[in-house]
Formats: sequence, structure tokens, C-alpha cells
Amino acid sequence: MTVEDIRSFNRFYTRLIGALDYGRRLYAPYTLTESRVLYELAHSPRTDVADLRTWLHLDAGYLTRILNKFETDGLIERGPSERDPRRRRIRLTTRGRETADLLDERARQAVGALLAGVAPDDRPRLAEALRTVRTLLSGDRAPRPEDVVLREPAPGDLGWIVQRNAALYAAEYDWNAEYEGLVARIVADFAEDHDPHLERVWIAELDGAPVGCVMCVRDAAPGTARLRLLLVEPGARGLGIGDRLVTAVVGFARGAGYHELVLWTNDVLTTARRIYQRHGFVLVAEKPHRSFGQDLVGQDWRLDLRVRAE
Repeated sequence: MTVEDIRSFNRFYTRLIGALDYGRRLYAPYTLTESRVLYELAHSPRTDVADLRTWLHLDAGYLTRILNKFETDGLIERGPSERDPRRRRIRLTTRGRETADLLDERARQAVGALLAGVAPDDRPRLAEALRTVRTLLSGDRAPRPEDVVLREPAPGDLGWIVQRNAALYAAEYDWNAEYEGLVARIVADFAEDHDPHLERVWIAELDGAPVGCVMCVRDAAPGTARLRLLLVEPGARGLGIGDRLVTAVVGFARGAGYHELVLWTNDVLTTARRIYQRHGFVLVAEKPHRSFGQDLVGQDWRLDLRVRAE
């Protein structure tokens, strides 16, 4: 392997994806760099200006000009950081999130068109090659919380939610196929009929693979949303993914106008319960039951969205 080998590959790949010209049209009216900053604001916890600058290796003046443009366009709001008042925190507006979603969808369509030329049998080999490149050039370091991206589900992800819930709960709690049937019905109901303004699914992605999920759906009670199917893969635990997924649901539910967020869980799921408690959920009822081949204690938790945590 030589320097020229990598430079040759870079020239091939930038030409392949059209970064030299098509990228401008793909992300219009924003440049590729501006679109990347918008992507980070929409998908990562790096919402302080200093964190963005460090992660993206951008010149301070250049990043400031980009953020000024975003603010003029009504895409962001800036204010003091909650962690450190001396730092500046950035938040996407509704228009900013819609713009980020549009650019993300365009990028997904472009990559989908690229993958259409790859035979299905060759795609696992391509994915493994990409992971190898990333691992070797990143120094084979352990994953960090900022490496995790929260995104909307792509084709196949809803099936992944069913499969991983069934497999993990069978392995960790010895739950039987009854639980898989429950998850399948929940996911099928969402896929067949959901209001995207009031219901949503999040997939946590690490190194191009899904490692977590959660759902927010309408509950039968008026003004109430329900959090469902929170899951984090064992190999990705410890990165704060569960906390970020619950944060996403709470923020979405509050923004959608719900006044209450509820969930049902079981007492054996201690880690998830601690996350719910940190977000202000209150245990309102519990009842023993026999489900999924086990004797369990079901619990109902509630969060009043009209009361903001201090």
C-alpha cells in the first residue's frame, strides 16, 4: 500500500459519487460542507459550536459564516450552552429539520441508485470492505458516542426491529415466540398506517449497521403518545444510545403537541427503567402477569410533557 494507492482511490470515489459537481446540485442551495454541518446538527449530540468545529476539522471563521447563513435562512437558533454558558449551543428550527430531512433523502436516493448497480450477492462483501477501510484508517479505536447516528428507518429496518427484539429477549430473558408476535403486530400496525407528524421510528446506527431502535406512536387516550420497543444491541451498550433514543422520543412528542407520554415495561428491564426515571417518567401502576413464557411484573410509566425537567 502506497500513498498513491489511497490518492488513486480518492480520485475514483469522488468521481463516482459526483462530489466535484453533482454534490453541489444534490445539496442545492447548500454546498457539500454546509450540508454536512446541517447533517451533524440533525443527527448527532455535537450541538455546541466548539464541538462541531473540532469534529469536522473546520476553520472557526468558515464555520461561523456557515452558521450565520443558516441563521439568516431560518434553519437554526443559537444560545448559551446548558453545559457551559461561555459556549454557544445550536438548535435546528422546524424549517432546519425539514431541510436536513430533504437533503438526507436526496443523499439516500443517490446512494440507492449507486447500490442498484451492485449485485445483491456482492453487497455483503462491499459492506465488509467499507468497514475494513474505516476500521484500519481510524486506528482500530473503540466506538465513541458521537459515532452513533439517529435516523429514520430505511427499507428492511422494520423487519430488523422485529428480528432483534425476538432474538435479544430470548437470549437475555428466555422470552418465547409470543413476544416476537407482539413486536411484529406493533411494527406491522405502524408500517400499514401511521401519521408521520404524530408517530415516528428512530434507528440508531453505528458504522453503517443498526444498533438500536425506539418508536413513538399515538395512544388510545387523547393527547397521549406511547413509547415502544426501546432496544440497544449488547455490543453498543455504554455509549448512551438508550438515553439518546428516549430523548428523541420525548422531544418529538412534546413538539408534536402531546401532553403526556406513557410506556409499558416489565420490572426485569432494570437498565431501561433507570433511563425512563432519568427523563422524569413516574411509575403509576404495576401488576403481575404471565406472558412470553415467564412470570413477570408489568409496569405503567407516565411523563407529563407539560412539565419540563429542570
